[in-house]
Amino acid sequence: MYTQGLDQQGKEPQGLQPRESAERLTAFQARIDAEEKIEAKDWMPEAYRRTLVRQISQHAHSEIIGMQPEGNWLTRAPTLRRKCILLAKVQDEAGHGLYLYSAAETLGTSRDQMVADLLSGKAKYSSIFNYPTLTWADIGTIGWLVDGAAIMNQIPLCRCSYGPYARAMVRICKEESFHQRQGFDIMLALSRGSAAQKAMAQDALNRWWWPSIMMFGPSDKDSKHSAQSMAWKIKRFSNDELRQKFIDVTVPQADFLGLKVPDDELEFDQETAHYRFGEIDWQEFYDVLAGNGPCNRERMQVRRNAHQGGAWVREAAQAYAEKHAAQAA
Repeated sequence: MYTQGLDQQGKEPQGLQPRESAERLTAFQARIDAEEKIEAKDWMPEAYRRTLVRQISQHAHSEIIGMQPEGNWLTRAPTLRRKCILLAKVQDEAGHGLYLYSAAETLGTSRDQMVADLLSGKAKYSSIFNYPTLTWADIGTIGWLVDGAAIMNQIPLCRCSYGPYARAMVRICKEESFHQRQGFDIMLALSRGSAAQKAMAQDALNRWWWPSIMMFGPSDKDSKHSAQSMAWKIKRFSNDELRQKFIDVTVPQADFLGLKVPDDELEFDQETAHYRFGEIDWQEFYDVLAGNGPCNRERMQVRRNAHQGGAWVREAAQAYAEKHAAQAA
């Protein structure tokens, strides 16, 4: 296949040359190395495009599926104030999904295709959302740990080499910061409350700690995509680097709350100024990814039901658009 070639700045001049030629790939990488932003109409290697579609759509799916564990508590939050805050947060997650689907669409994929891939099970979403929210403390822990891990992952994405993704992440990270503080505020109230409330907070931490540190993905030695994504500056840090940063930040927060991280091997290393931590149960991680987590089937069934139940809205909107387009013609 032949398309337009690149000029010295990696732009699209006149002329034809092989689409994936060595010269083109070298020029593209030079733009990446120079910290230039790649935009939707710029030439890019097909593998770069596919990597972004996979990552951005998976991120969007995670935001949409992630509404379910917290949506379960919208009517059961303990006060009107807590209900309003949680409702605002769930609305934010829906917005994040829309931003991200829009960013992925700039790469030539369609939202219908991305949604179809999710509903068929072809596309993945974050494994963390396949765990149940059993108590109100789980909502606090999701905000504190899950959104805290998301921020650690997502702030570097504001400097992602692909411009539309990077710009979408700026607003998302600001809103995720609110979510993390909301969760910590819940945990602070519980840890300063009655013995039963503190026990509820500790139980939630016990159940969510290990899934949260699995959110950063497999160990670097087992990660299939990290090295290339970092070379393309889609990612700025490896999985293990981000995991270590998260643990170093979060353990002192748990100490402040008076809660114990459920890891008997956790210990601060004075020489490295990092926490050493125990072995992660990667078998659990891969089991959940494979669809065998506590809530995998439930989450997907709810999403399929919602998609089917909303079909009439999509059909009505399409008919309305077609009617007005015909009138304008």
